[in-house]
Amino acid sequence: MAGAPRIDRREVEFAAIRAQGAGGQNVNKVSNAVHLRFDIRASSLPDPIKERLLATPDQRIGADGVVVIKAQTHRSLPRNQADALARLQALVDAAAEVPTERRATKPTWSSKQRRLQGKARDAQVKAGRGRVRDF
Repeated sequence: MAGAPRIDRREVEFAAIRAQGAGGQNVNKVSNAVHLRFDIRASSLPDPIKERLLATPDQRIGADGVVVIKAQTHRSLPRNQADALARLQALVDAAAEVPTERRATKPTWSSKQRRLQGKARDAQVKAGRGRVRDF
């Protein structure tokens, strides 16, 4: 997206941690996973984007306005850092999109007629489902 601001790497804090899951002995020795921390309120992002980010119901955004992203899919620390940064940028890109406001409209005359005809047809079908009686 052209209008989304780029994340400044100086505003991002990385912490190397040990990854979870399979990986043999290597997973116990090397800290390849990464925790990315990004403070929305202290960032240089424009105010409207900050507001939309803080209003986003995302579990990665804490009540204090800090985004925490954990990346551990790759076996190297630089690739996990790049992955976490890309996911943060995707979050900012989504917040940079201004949602269009819905304008309420009224149904057309013909759509009302189609709805009423459908209701009448369904009523006839249901009326025919009654108990069969011999007179």
